[in-house]
Amino acid sequence: MKFILGKKLGMSQIFNEDGAVIPVTVIEAEPNVVTQVKTKDKDGYEAVQVKSQKSKGKNQKKEFKIDQQPTTNNQQPNVGDKIDVSVFSEGDIVKVSGVSKGKGFAGVMKRHNFSGMPFSHGHHHVARHGGSIGQRFPQHTLKGMRMAGRMGGVKATTRGLKVVKVDAENNLIAVKGAVPGNKGGLLAIQSQDKSNIKNQKSK
Repeated sequence: MKFILGKKLGMSQIFNEDGAVIPVTVIEAEPNVVTQVKTKDKDGYEAVQVKSQKSKGKNQKKEFKIDQQPTTNNQQPNVGDKIDVSVFSEGDIVKVSGVSKGKGFAGVMKRHNFSGMPFSHGHHHVARHGGSIGQRFPQHTLKGMRMAGRMGGVKATTRGLKVVKVDAENNLIAVKGAVPGNKGGLLAIQSQDKSNIKNQKSK
């Protein structure tokens, strides 16, 4: 299992050998330092906590739950070890997690893709409303009802992304497609089993 923390630089494009354009997201991943190794005997599960060398703040440490300890040389990592982008190879399938872009207060049509009310006689100033939110029993709005509210700014994960380019000299990794978050946002990149990708597509 492979993982690393990185910073989103933005989107670009790469031309493959056939001349086709591949849209990519470029991520800068400075070497990560292992800050803690959790074991099943001591903590009840196995995980590795890492921190980017250049990151600052309380939320810059990330923990990766694992089945097998990831390393560059197939040895169990220890506190203080470093992990860089060279653990990934072109063609690897990864999932990328980050905080999605905050979009402020949004209505139900934008936030939940509602179709809205009909533009016909009898519908006055309700074309973009969410409709009824209550009922006769239990006479209050149920928890989890889809309504207008704050949109974005939550943890999001994009799965099934392909690693297109790895530049170990400049600590850069390019993945095909878009990933969550703003430019400069912290991202967690983690390898994904190809069999899981097939199962997700079949559902």
